[in-house]
Amino acid sequence: MIILNPVFTHNIWGGTRLKTDFGYDIPGNDIGECWGISAHPNGDCTIADGFYEGETLSQLWNEHPELFGYSNLSKFPLLVKIIDAKNDLSIQVHPDDTYACKNEHGSLGKTECWYILDCKKDSSLIIGHNARTKEELSDMILHGKWNEFIREIPVKKGDFIQIDPGTVHAIKGGIELLETQQNSDITYRVYDYDRLWNGKPRQLHIQQSIDVITVPAKSIEHSIMHTDGLPANTLNELICCKYYKVFLLNVASQFLFHQDFPFLLCSVINGSGSLNDIPIHKGMHFILSYHYGNVLLKGNLSFICSTIPTTT
Repeated sequence: MIILNPVFTHNIWGGTRLKTDFGYDIPGNDIGECWGISAHPNGDCTIADGFYEGETLSQLWNEHPELFGYSNLSKFPLLVKIIDAKNDLSIQVHPDDTYACKNEHGSLGKTECWYILDCKKDSSLIIGHNARTKEELSDMILHGKWNEFIREIPVKKGDFIQIDPGTVHAIKGGIELLETQQNSDITYRVYDYDRLWNGKPRQLHIQQSIDVITVPAKSIEHSIMHTDGLPANTLNELICCKYYKVFLLNVASQFLFHQDFPFLLCSVINGSGSLNDIPIHKGMHFILSYHYGNVLLKGNLSFICSTIPTTT
């Protein structure tokens, strides 16, 4: 088990719930993101203990491919975050691989998904938009017709949302979620509510946004999955796409399974217990390596787990 030290970010919309809900010892009252499993240059997690203690995840990926199923990918493919939105995030969109590679110095695009850890009653997310054509899209954005443009959908704790490239989206204040995404940090801001950061408006990316936004938007029915009623002691698959598989695992007392994925990224989102007699608790992030073998979980715990499709 490879346990990781998270990386934290200060954000204009961040709060304190990463401290109060997860027990992370971090200064400041504007902590927006916990990069729990990341090999990205903007936040490369270090190994917390064991034989590889102190090494970065990117080092481990490059120097020990046997731990990750000898993947042919040049970079660690995924990034797992916990996000605390005290206030609304900007309305934004991500490019796909082709656009990002051409326009962002060879970067990957960004496909991501969200699992709602907690939210206020009557919470909503911005997912998609109401423009029917590219011309209408451009007119709405360039003339600031935000009430006409944005589309909000109601969400509750336990909902799961897939965000494909080209999807307009924004996390609203009061929502705490776990995000699994491609290993990319490319975001195009469409609108930021005219907020100031260090006395200045944050940069917008109007033309890039118009270039990459999908028109028309995906239907609401295809944007969200409710996870109520999924069985305990099962790796419940929430999504399988080109870049990742994501699972919800709720352990009730005890669960045994065999880890035969190339690797399995695990974030403990609730509870405490043990993994093969090693204590684990809410807020821990770790990797089960290739051929890890049998995994015996004891306790009352919830996880979001992810891996890459075996055809990658």
